[in-house]
Amino acid sequence: MDAFDLSRRQVLKGSAAAMAVGAMGSLSALYSRQALAATDPTRLAPIPGRYGPLAPVADQATGLPLLQLPRGFSYRSFGWSGDRMRDGRPCPDRHDGMAVVSVRRPGHGRHDRDDARGHGNGRGHELVLIRNHERGGATPIQAPGMYDTGDIGGGQVAGGGTTTLTYRHGEWRSIEASLGGTLVNCAGGPTPWGTWLTCEEIKTNAVSSTGKKHGYVFEVHPDAERTSGRPLVGLGRFSHEAVAIDPRTGVVYLTEDDRNKSGLYRYIPNDRAGRYGSLEHGGRLQAARVRGKPNADLIVAAIGTEYALEWVDVPDPDLDTIVAPAGFPDISAGDTLSGTFAQGWSEGALRMSRGEGIWYSYGKMFIVDTSTGVDSRGRKGRGNGAVWVLDLATQRLRALFVSGNQLAAHNPDNVTVSARGGVLLCEDGGESPDQYGPGARLIGLTRQGESFYFCKNNVELTSTQIANAGKTIAEGDYRDSEFCGACWDPFGRTLFVNIQTPGITVAITGPWERGHL
Repeated sequence: MDAFDLSRRQVLKGSAAAMAVGAMGSLSALYSRQALAATDPTRLAPIPGRYGPLAPVADQATGLPLLQLPRGFSYRSFGWSGDRMRDGRPCPDRHDGMAVVSVRRPGHGRHDRDDARGHGNGRGHELVLIRNHERGGATPIQAPGMYDTGDIGGGQVAGGGTTTLTYRHGEWRSIEASLGGTLVNCAGGPTPWGTWLTCEEIKTNAVSSTGKKHGYVFEVHPDAERTSGRPLVGLGRFSHEAVAIDPRTGVVYLTEDDRNKSGLYRYIPNDRAGRYGSLEHGGRLQAARVRGKPNADLIVAAIGTEYALEWVDVPDPDLDTIVAPAGFPDISAGDTLSGTFAQGWSEGALRMSRGEGIWYSYGKMFIVDTSTGVDSRGRKGRGNGAVWVLDLATQRLRALFVSGNQLAAHNPDNVTVSARGGVLLCEDGGESPDQYGPGARLIGLTRQGESFYFCKNNVELTSTQIANAGKTIAEGDYRDSEFCGACWDPFGRTLFVNIQTPGITVAITGPWERGHL
């Protein structure tokens, strides 16, 4: 690739200061918004949610008060770090991205199933979830699909991967390893054909003793033994966060989590058959560019800010990282750019602060930038975060929600959308004190784009509580640990979500129709 010539590029400083408009209407009329005052371009505080106030609720599996929830909601935990899996090995820790990928009909065999969209009301069906483990060098996850078993440096091996869980009749059934030998599996996304794409959130030129590189996307089959462990090199090598697929076109959209040097990408596969392994058959990786505004900065946003996107090709998805050229804004001297981002930026592609969750719903991509904004020291790309919505038909990107205060939302991360159109954000902002005390939160958005609290992390456990519950985690206060991998069953009755540390998965049920989710 030619050396960067930033003098050829017009770098935009800051974001548009146009009058903001209201956040979300219904999904079918997303951009029919009520006007807001130009002086209120962000959300500064949450509103009371229709579900009511939060209070500690006991886990139906252990009796421990792990969550604060509104009245009428209950949950059951499963798959804690250290729990025994189907093969007798302990469940790995660092739970992260997750989705329901398949709906099985018990009694019809492992391979006779509906896809993840499901049919009917789902009663009696078995749900298959695939869950990431955001682990670096650690004891490897022994799984049917193994990628890298070599030394990644310092005598360590790649400890990341995925586990597969099943859930039926309101009960957790089983857990097994499905992918191992990967690194820092953060988020990912489900495919329309019923598999899981797991993403390595790592940017490195290092090669293990087996000659393997890292920073890829992998496809995981709902039948663990069918997972190949082969990387999808065409989807790029960078600090991946999440992926989402447009089911109408088969195009894959991807986010990058690399502070103030993150692109937004799409992959146009050669094989649009939509089946396990079809993404391995090559395609075109592209980076988003704002039409008429080369190298546009999205690292500061305001509600209603809107851009028209176009796409530029990334010639070499597997290019190594490069040292950022002198003068590259808002990063430390000597920092590196992923080869993917560098190629896009050289062609005028946009940059986000830290691209996180992405989720498809009703012709839209909901995209989270966890740190867009300005901090108290005036540093760009270190704010409280935002949610963008990309209309796939028009390729217009609009800021739906922008947090101007930690109370409104503190660094949202993963995002999911329910069958009813309810938008839910997993917060990654630490303990986030509010009227309910410390604890990371699950935050919903109303139809007007206002945030409200749905759940708080309440995991603070003594050794006695842990022993009585039959768990093996360390004693401690885990309330500042992030929520991850929120996802709904296809019928909109159960919300599944992870608490990353100490590593707990829960299934939440309740009167969803009472509120916005």
